[in-house]
Parts: sequence; C-alpha cells; structure tokens
Amino acid sequence: MDLRKLKTLIDLVSESNVSELEITEAEGKVRIVKFMGAAPVVMQAPALVAAAPVSAAAVVAAPAAVVPAEAQGHSVKSPMVGTFYRSASPGAKAFVDIGSQVKEGDTICIIEAMKILNEIEADKSGTITAMLCENGQAVEYGQPLFIIE
Repeated sequence: MDLRKLKTLIDLVSESNVSELEITEAEGKVRIVKFMGAAPVVMQAPALVAAAPVSAAAVVAAPAAVVPAEAQGHSVKSPMVGTFYRSASPGAKAFVDIGSQVKEGDTICIIEAMKILNEIEADKSGTITAMLCENGQAVEYGQPLFIIE
C-alpha cells in the first residue's frame, strides 16, 4: 500500500470517532487502531498495524484502569490489546485463582489478539492476591490484570 494512502487513512482515523479500521487489498492488509496515548507503528507480515495519535482532550476523557485500594503488591499488566481468558479453553480449569502460588514464567492467563492466543506469564514469583479482569473481557495495553504479592 502507498505510504501517502496509509498516512491519509491514519489521519482520517485520528480525526474521527472510529477507533479501528481494517482494509484488505491485493497487496496486503492494513489495520489501524486508535490508542489512547502514544502512537507506535508496528509492522507484521503480511499486515501493517498502525496506531493513530489521539488529542490530549481525548486522553483526559478516557477511563483509567481501576485498581482496588486494598490491592497492594506487583501489578501484572497486559502486554497487548485483546480478550482476556482465565483458561486455555472453555470449561477448562483456570490457570490461576486468588491465593494461587506462581513462579516467574508460569502461565497465568491468555490474551487473544487477532485470532492468536498469547500465553501471559507471571513476571514475578508470589501469590495472586487480586484478579482485575473478568473472563472474556476486552483488555487494553498496560491494563492491570493481576496483583502478585
């Protein structure tokens, strides 16, 4: 896809109420997602994913992730935008529950993004003291998922 055309599409998404745009053409697929913050551009074969910048006013209006006041400890945050799942398949046992002991590197959940299931690992050893997402809930980049003490 022509870079001028891509820039025009990014500008259109940036200036509109559209939060995501996906276009498939013969030479490839383009997906533009509007994030509430920085504007990284990430290339993935065969698709190109770009984030359109958002004005400061829109960032102020965006809801903040809520972490309970009683939740002290290390926050495990989502490394991507996607859908949060507690288990590998529907009806399967959850990877972790509140009170579960985890070691650094243990799988604690799955985030589905673009039909790819990404295993999320604990980045610290300890005990899960809070789960901040519901099964099947959409999550944002950097959103707290668990608290480990």
